[in-house]
Amino acid sequence: MHSGTFHRGPVDFAESMFHNACAPAEKYAPQIQQLYGPYLGGVDNSLGADGSLCDSCALVTTPTGKSVVVHIVTYGMSNAPGDMDLSPEAYDVIHEGDANAPRAMSWQLARCPDRGNMVLQFQTGSNPYWTSFWVRNAKLPIASVESKKAGDPDFAKLARTPDGPFTNDKGVGMGSFDLRITSIGGQAVTQTFTGFQPGALVETMVQFP
Repeated sequence: MHSGTFHRGPVDFAESMFHNACAPAEKYAPQIQQLYGPYLGGVDNSLGADGSLCDSCALVTTPTGKSVVVHIVTYGMSNAPGDMDLSPEAYDVIHEGDANAPRAMSWQLARCPDRGNMVLQFQTGSNPYWTSFWVRNAKLPIASVESKKAGDPDFAKLARTPDGPFTNDKGVGMGSFDLRITSIGGQAVTQTFTGFQPGALVETMVQFP
């Protein structure tokens, strides 16, 4: 549980002021924007600058009991570690209507709305020898992603970079490969893929329960 104040943006998919740190240079893909909806949040660098909270959801609650669930799509410098910037739509859900009212809130990681299976978004530079992708639309925060290419006996843990993608710096190979995605609660899902295209969005057949 984190406590602080909430602020009206600047957080939006249009990146009207700042680039969303969890997005590629060309912004969030339209399909992901539609899946996530307009309720977005940005956290302080002290919590999110390593990319570990990218695409997770958070429940934001005010002292009066108003609440909203937001997708974390960026991070930056705040006045305090527990502060959160909200998209205008999310801000309007919980704001009390008085411009001078205190904007205190608390927030914690939460289950995302059920909007289908996870989606892999491969980086445009991905190839069989260097494979990198975001995992979008997971219902729970992700603890780890592991890959195993055909012929390998064991899964290898992928590194996560500050903009959120998971990367196998040796690649997943030319043929089929397995991915194992584990939530912070320990739930794991696995799927076999026959290949991929750089820059592609791929809907998986898996989701956390």
